[in-house]
Amino acid sequence: MPTTHPIRFGIQTGQQNVSFDEIRDLWSKADRWGYDSLWVFDHFYPIFVPDPTGPCMEGWTLLSALSQHTKRARIGALVNGNTYRNPCVLAKMAATLDVASQGRLNLGIGAGWYELEHQSFGIDFKTIPGRLGALDESVKIIKGMFTQNKTSLDGRHYKVKDAVCNPKPLTRPHPPIMIGGQGERTLLKLVARHADMWNSTGSSAERIAHLISVIERHGDTEGRNTDEIEKTVMMALCYGASKEREQMVMQLVGAMSGQKPEEARRQIMIGGKNECLDTVERYRKAGVTHFIFMQMAPYQMDEVQRFAEDVIPAVRAK
Repeated sequence: MPTTHPIRFGIQTGQQNVSFDEIRDLWSKADRWGYDSLWVFDHFYPIFVPDPTGPCMEGWTLLSALSQHTKRARIGALVNGNTYRNPCVLAKMAATLDVASQGRLNLGIGAGWYELEHQSFGIDFKTIPGRLGALDESVKIIKGMFTQNKTSLDGRHYKVKDAVCNPKPLTRPHPPIMIGGQGERTLLKLVARHADMWNSTGSSAERIAHLISVIERHGDTEGRNTDEIEKTVMMALCYGASKEREQMVMQLVGAMSGQKPEEARRQIMIGGKNECLDTVERYRKAGVTHFIFMQMAPYQMDEVQRFAEDVIPAVRAK
């Protein structure tokens, strides 16, 4: 599948059960090692663990601090929950961080999914159609505030009158907007309508090829050339690891995806250099050009470094 986007690699560091010093150390090193993007997540509680009351740093505050310990990689949250913040406030936050990071922000956004956080914090969880409708209106408002002197929208979910965002982001026309999700009927229509980047998490290459075809069909309806959208995948990284660690990661991913470990292996960046190069090529043929590796504490720093030294240069040399 032809693409106008180069192959890129990123790291997402879930900021739960980890110290600031640990996450800062990984970010500063990954920035030097040549990763193209660095991401936090947007949760107030730990996710996918039995105890949601453990330590978990707030994403935007953390991202702002980490921006000052990196120099070249683009930064963002994969992805922000739209329900957590008023879109005008989010636009102001994003514009400020884009300025503070010298124009390196990617603005990730999704409809929101973690109901416990909404219940605990008194945030309206809405229905699924309600969250998707709010996401659509929110992106319209944010783009307007990034690019217009004043923005107004009399919507079902937001009513905004002459909203001003000054200073504007450094990135022109605005920071790339990443929308995450897989809902074929509505979410992917919003991707075709609004997104500069799209993320799918934990998907096989075959599944992503199908979802990209859905985005293309929505693009035909929306009048959008969806080749413009950078297609990204988030997956586990298990590079050059022991057989025991490989089996553990395969079992974990398999349990989360309802697959047998050997089936799950095909949607993990796993094994040695040649197997990883094959995985990159398989996803590239499906349409993916940006690979983001999810890291949860304890971070596997040696694997992150070795992958950057062994695989990334080999991919870029092709």
